[in-house]
Amino acid sequence: MLQRLPPVWKDAAFLVVVPVVLLASGCGADAEAGAETPQASSPEVRYGPAVEVEGGVVRSYVTEEGGRVVELGVAVDAGVLPALPGSHDPGGIVTPDGHSIFVWELPLPENHGTPFDHATLDWVPAGHEPPGVYDVPHFDVHFYTITTAERMAIVPTGPEFGEKAARHPAPEHIPAGYVDPGMPPVPQMGVHWVDLSSPELRPEGAEPFTRTFIYGSWDGRITFVEPMVALSWLETRPDETIPVATAERYDPPGLWPGAYRVYFDAAADQYRVALTDLGER
Repeated sequence: MLQRLPPVWKDAAFLVVVPVVLLASGCGADAEAGAETPQASSPEVRYGPAVEVEGGVVRSYVTEEGGRVVELGVAVDAGVLPALPGSHDPGGIVTPDGHSIFVWELPLPENHGTPFDHATLDWVPAGHEPPGVYDVPHFDVHFYTITTAERMAIVPTGPEFGEKAARHPAPEHIPAGYVDPGMPPVPQMGVHWVDLSSPELRPEGAEPFTRTFIYGSWDGRITFVEPMVALSWLETRPDETIPVATAERYDPPGLWPGAYRVYFDAAADQYRVALTDLGER
């Protein structure tokens, strides 16, 4: 079920008639008041192709204001959350521990203006490692700079799998505070980089995981960014924008995020996880 896009409203032009007595007094500011006010428009949301799942659809979207991209995200219909599959339901990718994850690939809207090629919404009903941190039901939302074919070629049987995983990006391409924790590369994803100052990873006083932000690399390049969101927190319908560390340089350059936002759009009846503060980096 496709949601209707919000209409674009424009302020009507108006004309201020300035009394002759004020003009005669030389009040220049009032003389300029007869000009039309700038026309303002509400944000325009454009969606990528809808992917039907139980309870509704999921899809990517881009939000533009004044011709500028301000948000690139994934929208999940509200009806999807109550219908999410369990960790032993069919249709998922079975992991070595016997649980399943469910991955929906989401093409991005046309002319989105960012360096990302596609997104995936990964539903992880049993969570994943490390134990006691991310082993709760949650979503992993990936935005990849590589193509689907390149991503699917990241498999342990692929040529130079270990060498490509160990080939880290140059230091200027790694955001401040992010480290490779030494976990094995994930097939069809790559190496995950974490910020050790994240609330759930602090050595002392760690907090329960609600949301976090991951960078990913493969063969010497940053190849994805990944907001992770706990289901229990998402169900509270938050509206939070969280700044993220950025790198000195990016490959490819373009509109990379300086923050991400998690919120519920009541008008569209959607949960949204988005990259924001998009700037040329």
